[in-house]
Amino acid sequence: MKQRNRQQKIALISVFASLYAVFGLWPLFPVVGTAGKNITVAAIMAPLIGVILGPYIGVLTVVIGGIVGLSMAQIGPFGPLSFLTGVAAAFCSGMLYERRRVICAVVYLILLLIFAFYPLVGPAWLYPYFMWLQVIGFVVLVSPLQSKAVECMRVNPHSFGGLTFGAATTFFVATLFSHLVGSIMFEAFYWPTLIPTVETWRSNSQIITFVYPAERIAITAAATLIGTALIKALKTHGLENLLK
Repeated sequence: MKQRNRQQKIALISVFASLYAVFGLWPLFPVVGTAGKNITVAAIMAPLIGVILGPYIGVLTVVIGGIVGLSMAQIGPFGPLSFLTGVAAAFCSGMLYERRRVICAVVYLILLLIFAFYPLVGPAWLYPYFMWLQVIGFVVLVSPLQSKAVECMRVNPHSFGGLTFGAATTFFVATLFSHLVGSIMFEAFYWPTLIPTVETWRSNSQIITFVYPAERIAITAAATLIGTALIKALKTHGLENLLK
């Protein structure tokens, strides 16, 4: 039995790492403030991988997929470290699914403060309204809504409405967690070398304030659409606990 489980684990890691790498070939949204850099369809897969494979093996799977993807796709906005945003999403969704919400909340708050008060170009200095959806994400994370969402996925996955609500809420928080990591990396990578003026950062922030919510909602919706069917199928066949 142990040998069979090990083989199933390796098979699932291989499948999802391959999917992550392949999805990284397809651009989804352009990154505002950069030329020719995109958020890829892999952003949809990352939170799914975390829920299905757990936070640790999910992170390993995204790392493998990200490294493989480097040889296949154009380098992302953060060079060879671009897959770290996917790592963040998989970690967050996996931890939430395993009912480790406090860890996610603490890390989310730390990331939010680092991003907000990043020296000179953080939105707290330039345009605080930028963070409105990220703040909402934190409120959802620490509220009973998130606990209810996980219970819907774990306890009653055969209810389509409950599973959809649970997946959408969890993926919403995870994709915003990922966005915070990406935003901090953007600050670190692009200031002041590539975007040297504070006024340009302020202008970009004012534009992105209306762009990134649409991106995050679209990613959440797509991940929910795929995830509800996939989670239900795995649970129906008794495969959801193989890697946890």
